[in-house]
Amino acid sequence: MGIMCRSLWAFLLLSLVVVQLSLPVSATDGIFRINLKKRQLDRDSRIALRMASEDSESGRASLRKFRFRNSIADVSETDIIPLKNYMDAQYFGEIGIGTPPQKFTVIFDTGSSNLWVPSSKCYFSVACYFHSKYKAGQSRTYQKNGKSAEIRYGTGAISGFFSEDYTTVGDLVVKNQVFIEATKESSLTFLVAKFDGILGLGFQEISVGNVVPLWYNMVEQGLVKEPVFSFWFNRNAVEDEGGELVFGGADPSHYKGNHTYVPVTLKGYWQFDMGNVLVGGQSTGVCSDGCAAIADSGTSLIAGPTATITEINHAIGASGVVSQECKTVVQQYGQTILALLLAETQPKKICSQIGLCTFDGARGVSMDIKSVVDAKEEKSSGSLGDGMCSACEMAVVWMQNQLRQNLTQERILDYANQLCEKLPSPMGESSVDCASLESMPSVSFTIGGKEFSLTPEQYILKVGDGPAAQCISGFTALDVAPPRGPLWILGDVFMGVYHTVFDYGNLRVGFAEAA
Repeated sequence: MGIMCRSLWAFLLLSLVVVQLSLPVSATDGIFRINLKKRQLDRDSRIALRMASEDSESGRASLRKFRFRNSIADVSETDIIPLKNYMDAQYFGEIGIGTPPQKFTVIFDTGSSNLWVPSSKCYFSVACYFHSKYKAGQSRTYQKNGKSAEIRYGTGAISGFFSEDYTTVGDLVVKNQVFIEATKESSLTFLVAKFDGILGLGFQEISVGNVVPLWYNMVEQGLVKEPVFSFWFNRNAVEDEGGELVFGGADPSHYKGNHTYVPVTLKGYWQFDMGNVLVGGQSTGVCSDGCAAIADSGTSLIAGPTATITEINHAIGASGVVSQECKTVVQQYGQTILALLLAETQPKKICSQIGLCTFDGARGVSMDIKSVVDAKEEKSSGSLGDGMCSACEMAVVWMQNQLRQNLTQERILDYANQLCEKLPSPMGESSVDCASLESMPSVSFTIGGKEFSLTPEQYILKVGDGPAAQCISGFTALDVAPPRGPLWILGDVFMGVYHTVFDYGNLRVGFAEAA
């Protein structure tokens, strides 16, 4: 589900969100709305910043948002889901399953592809007792399937079995949709979450059980005229309305100018090629040769390679946990790394040459690197327990970037040590001084040849009010090994600033400044 992060902060948002949803029905075919509300984050609700993240047989899971206005260009061709926002981190809507519809609050997640809700047969998971449960016996359109199903997320897992029934989204009814009845929900994440389930909007390629996603059936059954859906997230903290999900098009009142489109490069997640990442207008060097990225409404933050995230968090003054391994590498091998870089040794081979990694022909690898599931591919977990190999590789990136600026050896080694001190904790949290936002740099991502910038006010999440307020960095580390990585996950922090169009018909993703 969405890809995608973890900890007290990394647990920050998945709870206490919402509910009071209304379901206005449009008399015009193809338009539907689901309103969501937002609540202030309190001390006890700081559990779950990102709902299940990285791994699963289908992908990963996480967090979301949106809002509605009656200004659709052609309401007969679009379907709209207005959502409500919780701390700019979770966005939820209401659907119905069965005939008559049984109501469920779900996250609309472009980082996964299955629909699941708790089952009435969920007897032994405490989380199920705090959420709505699907009762097959109360639906006239229920059809038995019974095949077992399981999805593993970074912060927990659900398991159960497949069933089939009509699914209502707004005033649209999708017939014979296969979904998962969850009979087991592990971890505290699902217990404190205010959503009942998840509705995946990714591609069938990452669908558990190869189930046809609900969005595919919407298109196949002619419920929307255009195979396009779009997200607008309302980042105004004082407004209850969270934003808007539109099926069948985009609401022009929610964006400025034209969208910049990039083609989907790998079906599964909504993945595309991204260019350079800049901090304060300066290149980090990590994506100078290009990186893969996904637009994920199911992830709250922006996730990227640990080395670059550490640079960003250093630049914005975020405090993390000291990594002794990192400092040891800089102290013992820093001068050697610099000498090899100056000798124009291939950067990817340096850590293997000094004996900290084993070079596999394409990159340095370590037996210590943990993996998170991607069904068929291994990924680096991004935790600080990856060992000396990953610490070395980060140091190489940092030093290479500083050499381009013609700095002295002493300054380069000092800079690397500073970055070591800014490495986030194993759970990914990094906090900043709320009073220093004005002095923080912008962070930009190059997509389709255009720079998409975020200001400090846009990439910092503020928790609480007054003297007790805390500010959390919107950037978290997640390392994905080649060939799938490096991979960036542009979650709600990014999508809240840039209206996002998911064009299924033309296999492309578009971004425009949100209005």
